[in-house]
Amino acid sequence: SHLYSHRWKRHSESLKSVDTNRASMGQDSSEPGGFTDLLLDEGHDNTTQIEEDTDHNYYTSRTYGPFDSISRDLWVNIDQMEKDKVKIHGILSNTHRQAARVNLSFDFPFYGHFLREITVATGGFIYTGEVVHRMLTATQYIAPLMANFDPSVSRNSTVRYFDNGTALVVQWDHVHLQDNYNLGSFTFQATLLNDGRIIFGYKEIPVSVTQISSTNHPVKVGLSDAFVVVHRIQQIPNVRRRTIYEYHRVELQMSKITNLSAVEMIPLPTCLQFNSCGPCVTAQIGFNCSWCNKLQRCSSGFDRHRQDWVDSGCPEESKDKVCEKNVDTTENPPHTTTSLQPTTTRFRVLTTTKGATTSHLPTSLPTEDDTKIALHLKDNGASTDDSAAEKKGGTLHAGLIVGILILVLIVAAAILVTVYMYHHPTSAASLFFIERRPSRWPAMKFRRGSGHPAYAEVEPVGEKEGFIVSEQC
Repeated sequence: SHLYSHRWKRHSESLKSVDTNRASMGQDSSEPGGFTDLLLDEGHDNTTQIEEDTDHNYYTSRTYGPFDSISRDLWVNIDQMEKDKVKIHGILSNTHRQAARVNLSFDFPFYGHFLREITVATGGFIYTGEVVHRMLTATQYIAPLMANFDPSVSRNSTVRYFDNGTALVVQWDHVHLQDNYNLGSFTFQATLLNDGRIIFGYKEIPVSVTQISSTNHPVKVGLSDAFVVVHRIQQIPNVRRRTIYEYHRVELQMSKITNLSAVEMIPLPTCLQFNSCGPCVTAQIGFNCSWCNKLQRCSSGFDRHRQDWVDSGCPEESKDKVCEKNVDTTENPPHTTTSLQPTTTRFRVLTTTKGATTSHLPTSLPTEDDTKIALHLKDNGASTDDSAAEKKGGTLHAGLIVGILILVLIVAAAILVTVYMYHHPTSAASLFFIERRPSRWPAMKFRRGSGHPAYAEVEPVGEKEGFIVSEQC
């Protein structure tokens, strides 16, 4: 993720809202739920360990250490929730590398987009994309601790989730690493609130996250979002190439993930929140917001609606930032920050065609789930029109098909000629090859012209031409 120099100032009431807007609403117990068996020893230092706010352009993250009381308040004790609302996913709790859809009872804003459905994976992350593909670990995820977890190796491992109408809590309970069971069990959770906040809570982290191997599975902590662009391949009818562009990523420091720690991520304003032209083009929120009259939408051009934005000609229309007359420009965004200088946008591209994945220039060590990713840099005015690449790919496909057809025709012709010569030994083709055979060869058998199964034994006569036919003939 790209770090920007501006600072997002949190209002004082935001800190107060931690207790009033907890995901475990209705639980007013003064004791830190879920931490009664993990209280700190009296000899430990109780000083606050709060990391400074870090702006990630779309989110502001704050990490709370194990000695901070807020980290306990952010943990949701699912055992104290209403039992009929807590669900244990049977398939996820007993399988490896599995994912399942979960419906939300509320609209969850993620990078400015409202989600009503997510995909929970056994690997310690939530997939937020609409297009399900094999590379779920590549983009569009919420990962409190993505790793090679296998709930099937232990009977105590479960994947549970809880939805109370304003928040969804997904908890991975006592899960073990599939390729290193002896490291111990991990217990952590991710909470998605209806105001867009995302909270990662960690109750049991037996080893440093930096020591977890990524050989068989990516290890990530953070967020990612991407947009999907579909290209038609003209040379091959009814075949489309789907390209996934990761336009933003939040990567949290793994060394800060310990027992009783927590991470809170607060969403920053995006262009998608504006509903009219005036506030859109005058917004000072760190994005180059533009208004598209055809779509009646405000956007920076880089969000999940990128396909519609380009197909509708919004990039050309947005060059003229003059709004139509009688447009109300008094609307103010709920949050404002200082404007930023133009920056570059980092993309990771995942291209699929009929389920197959292709890539260029891998940027990380290959792993089983994360080997088909390419890294590209584009500026904010860049377009995702890959016409040149598409033509090249289409030409490659067409050439491959033509080459295969020619090879098949050559093999078929050779077979037909061989069969014909075998059944017509007196034909011009057969005689042509017979006359050019070497002068020395072992005894051969020739079929009679009558077609009867009688054969004549022929033998070479030294260096001279011709044959001596036996009396049997």
